[in-house]
Amino acid sequence: MIIRIVKMTFDPAKTSEFLEVFTTYKTKIKHSPGCMHLELWKHAKEDNIYYTYSYWENEEALEGYRKSDLFAEVWSQTKVHFIAKPEAESIVRELIV
Repeated sequence: MIIRIVKMTFDPAKTSEFLEVFTTYKTKIKHSPGCMHLELWKHAKEDNIYYTYSYWENEEALEGYRKSDLFAEVWSQTKVHFIAKPEAESIVRELIV
């Protein structure tokens, strides 16, 4: 499983527009092939910083989503509101005992 965390910093005046986009597309994203979980987090102190937190079956599923028409549509409506470059991390979930 791949855990994907994306930090996005928005123009403070545009966060409501981003939230509308996320609300519109969250169900479609959750139903993308290989998506197992999706959450949106807000920074504890900065009202214009959000994180998406998602689980994907594997790297291929994540890449499939990133190459999809759905991603292109969502990303084109999201990135116009950034004031900083987004930061993304992919983490492989391994249980070490």
